[in-house]
Amino acid sequence: MKRLKNHILPRQLMYMWLTFFFAITLLMCRPQAEKDVLPFKEVKLVGLTNENEVAEDTITLDTVRYNEILQYLVHSDPSEKWPVNSPMPLPGSIVPFNRIIAFYGNLYSKGMGVLGALPEKTMLDKLAKTVDEWNAADSMLHAIPALHYIAVTAQAEPGAGNKYRLRMPFSQIDKVIRMADTIDALVFLDIQPGHSNVEAEIPQLRKYLQMPNVHLGIDPEYAMHGESIPCQKIGTLDAKDINYAATYLADLVKEYNLPPKILIIHRFTKDMMTNYAKVETRPEVQIIINMDGFGSPAHKKDTYQSCIVNQPVQFAGFKLFYRQDRPAMMKPEDVLKLNPKPVYIQYQ
Repeated sequence: MKRLKNHILPRQLMYMWLTFFFAITLLMCRPQAEKDVLPFKEVKLVGLTNENEVAEDTITLDTVRYNEILQYLVHSDPSEKWPVNSPMPLPGSIVPFNRIIAFYGNLYSKGMGVLGALPEKTMLDKLAKTVDEWNAADSMLHAIPALHYIAVTAQAEPGAGNKYRLRMPFSQIDKVIRMADTIDALVFLDIQPGHSNVEAEIPQLRKYLQMPNVHLGIDPEYAMHGESIPCQKIGTLDAKDINYAATYLADLVKEYNLPPKILIIHRFTKDMMTNYAKVETRPEVQIIINMDGFGSPAHKKDTYQSCIVNQPVQFAGFKLFYRQDRPAMMKPEDVLKLNPKPVYIQYQ
């Protein structure tokens, strides 16, 4: 009898544990009662409005506002090409809710753009004033500042590795990010590949692209092939290169739960970006093709029509040159007459 009791007791315990296990399982899997569900809260954030509210619960995209802005960008006259049919962006997207006003250049060169041409305070003050000018010219899109830094510069000499490009030291990138922080600006890190390629250069900037306020630019003009040397011939990138960059950024957004990234592609000839129709858009990345040509307003408008309007990808950008645009640089009021209106303005 004693042996029988010893045999039965473990089995009873087993039944008790099984009952407890199933009870817990049912409790965990049952639908939550209405009173258990966290209250829904639509949060406004910088990427969607002008208010600096921090998202603590659910972040939502203002789809009504999004579609309203898309119509505004095409002067309420949509065509077969614009607005571009692309996926709805994720909450936290910067464009088209804002217009980015970027100063471009390199800290080692006064000739590559306004970012490196002026002392820091003078440059930042000038950027703030330019942002104010855009906000005065267009109340529909809130203008925000950005520093667009050339982090990989094309070179006329092969250099180490025979790649005809020079990577900037991280200390300089860190300095640009600190400068941007003082005025709550975005940062774009730009790549001029030389004889390297986007697959080799973009991962080098990974630790910066993981930051929520750091985005990416790529310059096909300096993406060389064969024996071509930068500045002796205009380079080119294909849709597959753009898709690699966008996929890389999208993966970072998913892995680190980041707001959508922005990818800038410079362009002033059709050959600079081949197979544009095969560029893939996605909710995690917003692609802006930036009209990068200089000259007279008439010439710039023609280039914009040829390289941006006639070959749409997603959003449009427009570059203004302080020195090369002649007889005079276009004013915000002039640029806003373009169709579509650009959401990214770059000053060099």
